[in-house]
Amino acid sequence: MTQQPFSRPGAVDLSGLQRPAPADGQASAAGSSAYSLEVDEQSFQSLLESSVTAPVVLVFYSPSRAPESTTYALEVAAATEAYEGRFLAGLVDIDATPSIAASLQIPQVPLLMVILDGRPAAQPIPGVLRRDELDALLNQLAQGLTTQGITARHQPLSHPASADDEGGEPQADPRYAPAEQALASGDVDAAVAEYQRLVDANPADTEAAAGLAMAKVLQRTQGVDADAARAAAVADPDDVGAQTLASDVDLLDGDVDSSFDRLVDLVRRSSGDERNQAREHLIGLFAAVGNDDPRVLRGRQSLASALF
Repeated sequence: MTQQPFSRPGAVDLSGLQRPAPADGQASAAGSSAYSLEVDEQSFQSLLESSVTAPVVLVFYSPSRAPESTTYALEVAAATEAYEGRFLAGLVDIDATPSIAASLQIPQVPLLMVILDGRPAAQPIPGVLRRDELDALLNQLAQGLTTQGITARHQPLSHPASADDEGGEPQADPRYAPAEQALASGDVDAAVAEYQRLVDANPADTEAAAGLAMAKVLQRTQGVDADAARAAAVADPDDVGAQTLASDVDLLDGDVDSSFDRLVDLVRRSSGDERNQAREHLIGLFAAVGNDDPRVLRGRQSLASALF
């Protein structure tokens, strides 16, 4: 399989979408689960909006034109389920929803398309991919997003309660217990090491990535005098070390917008390695706050404006 380049072309145009009645005799070929759903005209817009949180994987299929594409759609749904919210699969039966296919100018089925921030995030992939190829593609996308600091995940569409969960309450994930215990005891270095171990083992683990980002902020600010850090940043506005430390301090004090703005301004007026250091540090702060936070969404827009 040829890996597709990761990019963000223009936004999807939804203006031509109509809402026709479902075709007679058409049945949904694929059901819904925790992280996949059968898409219709009513749910399509909200599905695109959810791609602001984390990627949406659209798979277009046709029971009448390509019967094998129905099985493929189910295979894509199963592959995304394994990422526990890192991706949300939208299964689009173009026989039942021709307006969606028309609005996206779908040339053939089956076809897979990844959407992020309401826009295609990779070149559409036609044809049927084997399960190992699907897993490789999703893993590549997950790693690329984690590198960019995009670690949020979708909430499950259904919440089946375990037989062991009284009242359906979610159970604490034991994987994070060592890191959380380290933080509770004040051992920030041990927490960083624990979160790093989890991220190395599974780059798609969004909770571990977010925990690692925040633990690193705590690690960098241990013993730091907040007033002195801010004064140093004012005294030398072009010093990357002073600005990044002041941003960390701002973040921990709850002044998230100032933390982001400080580094966006530095990115805007710097170049070369210094600009890259400021950008990477800011992406780390995005991960620490959480990529579905509105302040992070605004910060990303400001960063994109500063870069381009």
